[in-house]
Amino acid sequence: MAENTNLTEKTAVAEKPKKIWNGALKMVRGDNSAQLIENFTAEMTLVAEGLCEDQSNLRREVDRMTTEDDRRIQALQSRVDAAETSLEEERKAHDRDVTELRNRLAALEKKANSSTRNVKEKPRKGNIIRDLTVLVAIAAAAWVIVTLVNKLL
Repeated sequence: MAENTNLTEKTAVAEKPKKIWNGALKMVRGDNSAQLIENFTAEMTLVAEGLCEDQSNLRREVDRMTTEDDRRIQALQSRVDAAETSLEEERKAHDRDVTELRNRLAALEKKANSSTRNVKEKPRKGNIIRDLTVLVAIAAAAWVIVTLVNKLL
């Protein structure tokens, strides 16, 4: 019997927390658990619908921003293409100008070389006379020196 009493006491001790728990749940839930569950379900459905609507709005906003960004990218690409075309045209014009300047410089150098030849040829005739005069002066000075040396010796 002692064992029987021990079992009964153990069972009573184990059931006591269950009774407390069930009492607490009853106080929290109340007698209208079904109503609470329905209210909770309705509120969660409302939250889920709101989240779905928010997600749809965000998706539309992302799509709008993507479209706008694509339009801006195309506009920028058009500007870049126009700038590249303009730059290429400027480079070609610059190359033409440089080529033209080189040709003009070559023509001027050719003209200057032919003018220099003409200038050098004309003074040469005058230079021959001057050179002959210098040679005669040197010969005369040598004759004077030789004559003086002969008289002195």
